[in-house]
Amino acid sequence: MKIIIVVQARMNSTRLPGKVLLPVAGKSLLLRQVERISFATQHDGIVVATTTDVSDNIIAGMCEIEGISVFRGHPFDLLDRHYRVGKLYNADVVVKIPSDCPLIDPKIIDKVITYYKNHYREYDFVSNLHPPTYPDGNDIEVIPIRVLEYAHKNATKQYEREHTTPFIWDNPEIFRIGNCTWETGYNYSMSHRWTLDYDEDYHFVREIYRRLYPKNPHFNIYDILTLIDEKPEIADLNRKYAGVNWYGKHLRELKNIPASQTRTYSE
Repeated sequence: MKIIIVVQARMNSTRLPGKVLLPVAGKSLLLRQVERISFATQHDGIVVATTTDVSDNIIAGMCEIEGISVFRGHPFDLLDRHYRVGKLYNADVVVKIPSDCPLIDPKIIDKVITYYKNHYREYDFVSNLHPPTYPDGNDIEVIPIRVLEYAHKNATKQYEREHTTPFIWDNPEIFRIGNCTWETGYNYSMSHRWTLDYDEDYHFVREIYRRLYPKNPHFNIYDILTLIDEKPEIADLNRKYAGVNWYGKHLRELKNIPASQTRTYSE
């Protein structure tokens, strides 16, 4: 099966505009994330899916210069963007990884994709998010193109299209949902925030790269955990946002997301 990883990225992010171009270890965060994803082996290509908005010309131009495949689509309908990338590249499977995961571990990417490959006859969708166990920022969703096409034709709610996959994983009566959990048995999804939405997140990510990347560009989840155990002040940089995610705005609509998987933050 042909597996394409899609990284959605745009300049006009709500909370931290232009975050994908913020510098880290000598390059933009987006390029560093694509580099980390490229260390994974269980895929057939990586595509950055940005928008047709003029503000995203800079993302498209940067990817072209770096030799990274790029697709430009709808600014807000990410379900449409992912589906069109899958069709354009003749993918059997699309893997969704958002661009706010610059610390994502390539071995976890391989683990989730391999889990799908080993169970594709049993599941229509596999992720490591339902329920989550890994530190926030290791988000991987594996979607067969036939399922993506069905969602593309039938999803009608704004959040279903903006976030690509809710129509799938929130309808287990239609789709068989598989989940890949952290082999440690721990659940750090609400306590360890390695994603990028706020300025404090950027300071955290930048510090991780500053300390780990020069020694080993392939640093992994356990290298990060060891570092923040030795230097807890690094984790304190964005700790106040731990557990904050988009689910909180849609808990009344989402059928299979418990309140324990999100929280709100106010100054």
